Amino acid sequence: MGNRCAVIGVGQTRYTTKRRDVSIAGLVREAALRALEDAGLTFKDIDAVVVGKAPDLFEGVMMPESYLADALGAAGKPMMRVHTAGSVGGSTALVGASLIQGGVHERVLVVAFEKQSESNATWALSTHLPFSASLVVGAGGYFAPHIREYMRRSGAPGHIGTLVAVKDRLNALKNPYAHLRIPGIDQKMVESTPMLWEPIRYLETCPSSDGACAIVLAAEHKVTGVPAWVHGTAMRSEPIFRAGRDTVSPQGGKDCAADVYRQAGVTDPRRQIDVAEVYVPFSWYEPMWLENLGFAAEGEGWKLTESGATALDGDIPWNASGGVLSSNPIGASGLIRFAEAALQVRGQAGEHQVDGARTALGHAYGGGAQFFAMWIVGRERP
Repeated sequence: MGNRCAVIGVGQTRYTTKRRDVSIAGLVREAALRALEDAGLTFKDIDAVVVGKAPDLFEGVMMPESYLADALGAAGKPMMRVHTAGSVGGSTALVGASLIQGGVHERVLVVAFEKQSESNATWALSTHLPFSASLVVGAGGYFAPHIREYMRRSGAPGHIGTLVAVKDRLNALKNPYAHLRIPGIDQKMVESTPMLWEPIRYLETCPSSDGACAIVLAAEHKVTGVPAWVHGTAMRSEPIFRAGRDTVSPQGGKDCAADVYRQAGVTDPRRQIDVAEVYVPFSWYEPMWLENLGFAAEGEGWKLTESGATALDGDIPWNASGGVLSSNPIGASGLIRFAEAALQVRGQAGEHQVDGARTALGHAYGGGAQFFAMWIVGRERP
């Protein structure tokens, strides 16, 4: 891994349907300033800036990073943009970490964002005439058949998705930044909402959010405050269409997890990882990713969810922050997972802090479940 690297600052905006009070530049600067304040630094202390952004069509602004240099204190400094679809927030953190680990820079500011209110991401993700007939609407239309196939393979009962939706929304009530904070959320409420894409109901899917997240990464000799040490980083991708591809449990996800576990010395993720922030935009992806990431055997992920193991008071809490189901500024969603993992091991996650968390997993996926980014952070120096 080269030089040691740590997260020394985290900053988030509140996530909401529409942030009409700020421009994109104002949105990213808000998160960046909070991360710098957390690290006890200013823009002058930063060597380089890495910006993460999902497809430009989501806001209809081409290459928005080109005008964000001033807002992020990057004038005259190296600045780059990362794009790996929905996993981009995680990939952006890994690119920033690689600049530290490779000895290129000593302090890097990583920022990712989305302002979905200025466009329509659902239709941006839909195929339109005259190119071809539209067979799906948005990401949910694409992933619903994969969920149905998981249910067929595993024999999972239909209520598992509602359990995840309720769990994550209850966690969100403890997170002041969360977009969806629904008092009184329960299974009956979720089951009463409309079916959008069988078997995904309205409250089993992620919202469309405006928001930004930022972290400050530092080399070991530049660490300030309470660090979250990076123990392992990995990215993988695979073709969206290839013969024999398993869309229920993609090989890219398995390989990415195996790599990051190897670097961090993890042989039993359920026992060795204290908390996980995993990209779950549709509730059924919790049991699916439990298996893909090695927390449960094939066909057993839904049983782990049903047992309460992934609840905030379970033995392996997943998405203590409320997860993507509660806040989804797409370009930032992966970075939020990575940042929340860092907050947990720093002991700074507030009301949704997992007691005694010393090792945490951050996970993001994107595209047609073809791009993966993961890291493991810990309280102790690697």
